[in-house]
Amino acid sequence: MRELAVVRRFKRRLGVRLRSALAAAVVVVVASLLCGGVLLVTARRVLLNTITAAATDRATQVVTALRGGDDLTSLLRPSARERTVVQVVDAAGGVAAASEALAGQAPISALRPAAGRRLTEQQRLTFAHDELFEVVAVGVNTAAGLQTVLVGSSLDTFDDGTEAVIAAMLVGLPLLAVVVGAATFFFVGRTLHPVEDMRAQAASITSRNLHTRLPVPAADDEVAALASTMNTMLDRIEAASAAQRRFVADASHELRSPLATVQANADLLDGAGLDEAPARSVARIRRESARMARLVEDLLLLARVDDDGLRVRREDVDLDDLAYAERERIAVQHPRLTVRADIEPVRVTGDADALQRVLRNLVDNAARHAAGTVTLTVRVVDGAAEVRVGNDGPPIPADDRERIFDRFVRLDDSRSRAAGGTGLGLPIARDIVTAHGGELTVDDLDVGAAMRINLPLPGGND
Repeated sequence: MRELAVVRRFKRRLGVRLRSALAAAVVVVVASLLCGGVLLVTARRVLLNTITAAATDRATQVVTALRGGDDLTSLLRPSARERTVVQVVDAAGGVAAASEALAGQAPISALRPAAGRRLTEQQRLTFAHDELFEVVAVGVNTAAGLQTVLVGSSLDTFDDGTEAVIAAMLVGLPLLAVVVGAATFFFVGRTLHPVEDMRAQAASITSRNLHTRLPVPAADDEVAALASTMNTMLDRIEAASAAQRRFVADASHELRSPLATVQANADLLDGAGLDEAPARSVARIRRESARMARLVEDLLLLARVDDDGLRVRREDVDLDDLAYAERERIAVQHPRLTVRADIEPVRVTGDADALQRVLRNLVDNAARHAAGTVTLTVRVVDGAAEVRVGNDGPPIPADDRERIFDRFVRLDDSRSRAAGGTGLGLPIARDIVTAHGGELTVDDLDVGAAMRINLPLPGGND
């Protein structure tokens, strides 16, 4: 299993282009080896047949000369190009005539065919430095009795041809594989270029630009069909998302009026001097209606963010003033908590109301889960404004430090509806910070929890 996983990772790293190029090169090499093997066998057979035919022709010429009593001198002295030797062996086994190269040599073969018959064999002849010859033996009846004509034709050309084919394969195969692999890599890359454009466009599509569509190639092929199918799917997703946003916005708007009525009547009842039990009920109504109002406002904000993005004003904002205001507010609303503040003068460019909302959400979140202390720090670190809001409550598990920024997410151990959280404060805070060009993250702590905001300073310096 481990080896299989390694192979899969290796394939992913190679990529489609390189895998296709390697596959094409391997196929070409294998096919060329098969074809080369067939060619080599065929070439050897053709060359051998040619050599045997040349030796047979020479033997036939000698036989004809012997029958006619002609002079054998020219036949015993073949051209150097032919590389053949001739012997005429009499019935007693003695050499009656021979080529100059075989002068004084014993018969080169023990083949003794009957008259008119032909026998062949391959053997090495020592006079030619142990060179391999194709020997053809033909029997002939003459006035001197049955004689045997032995013609040896060198197989050196046969070996040279075989070596030439092998050398051509050894040189040509790597070159062919490289050329085919490079061409495949290039053309597959050209083919996949529209796919890469589609991938890059798809990577840029978020919930805020669902109207964007993938580019459709001009060619009417499978890639174009894929792009069209993906665009159709995006149409459905955009329609469903738009319907959902309209529902959230419409429902939120419709809830504002009855909530305002509930809160106004709760305020009237609170001042009516009710008995203890009804007064507690009125207090609960006021708390729940206030929580519902916050939820409605958050939903309206998120609906605007999803529709048009978050638009923020650009003006000078003193983060230290916002932090001091939150410190005073939390001290009044939560007198049981100790607020430890380390606030330095820091100015950024942004929307004061939006950044105040971010601080309020983070401070309220810290106060809900604090055991007894909330910390608030504002300073400049590494050329950026840093705001850190923490508490001494339970730490945030490492696996949940990104999940808590999803909408309507509550951690089971530290968050509940009874604590007043809606699961939208942190997502809204991150959207606002991101719109200001900053980032909101969770510190890696084993004790307590802390959120950290980093915002760019005006001009990129302090």
